[in-house]
Amino acid sequence: MTSFFDRTEFMRGFRHGLPFLLVVGPFALLFGVVATEAGLPVLQTLAFSVVVIAGAAQFTALQLMAENAPTVVVIASALTVNLRMAMYSASLTPHFGGLPFWRRAFVAYGLVDQSYALAIIEFEKRTEMTLGQKFSYFVGSITPVFPVWYAATLVGAVVGQAIPPSFALDFAVPITFLAMIGPMLRTKAHVLAAVVSVITALTFAFLPWNLGLMVAAAAGMITGAEVERRTEKARDSK
Repeated sequence: MTSFFDRTEFMRGFRHGLPFLLVVGPFALLFGVVATEAGLPVLQTLAFSVVVIAGAAQFTALQLMAENAPTVVVIASALTVNLRMAMYSASLTPHFGGLPFWRRAFVAYGLVDQSYALAIIEFEKRTEMTLGQKFSYFVGSITPVFPVWYAATLVGAVVGQAIPPSFALDFAVPITFLAMIGPMLRTKAHVLAAVVSVITALTFAFLPWNLGLMVAAAAGMITGAEVERRTEKARDSK
């Protein structure tokens, strides 16, 4: 275990993960409130957050469930929102591919927007990190986040209507994603993929059951892949 645990890197990741509590807490609290208002029991609401750990997908699935959308549409929409996790996984494979299976499984469970953003930036900046240091940093980055996510969901589910609307907890949703996406738009492919996905999502917002998100996700990924292909082709031709 010692070869895979570096206390210094763990604490470094822990410190880097702390600022996310400012948005993770309200985000989870809001989900707990909305889920119980939609009719989910407290236990199911908490289980939703513990098992899924994907705020955007959880809100998407919850909204569609409230609209009595077909189960296949609920699942497909949630998976579409979380397609970015597949890209996150592919991006982190060179860094974590050498871990034992159970550690890779733990990384997969702990892979959320916040942990990915911190990890990929840190690993690209500090290329000398060992496999154990990378794993320790990753674990440290999610250690302060997950307990707050679970606890805030439970509080939101229990308190529910007692939280006044003036608190405007929904501010956490856009702020979280803006804070994570901004630093990651480092290449032309990243920027164009983001722009195309936003425009496509707005254009197809009229589609029922959030199907516009599926169209936007596909358009964004196709755009990013095509720009990367052309960039590499131009680079190789020089």
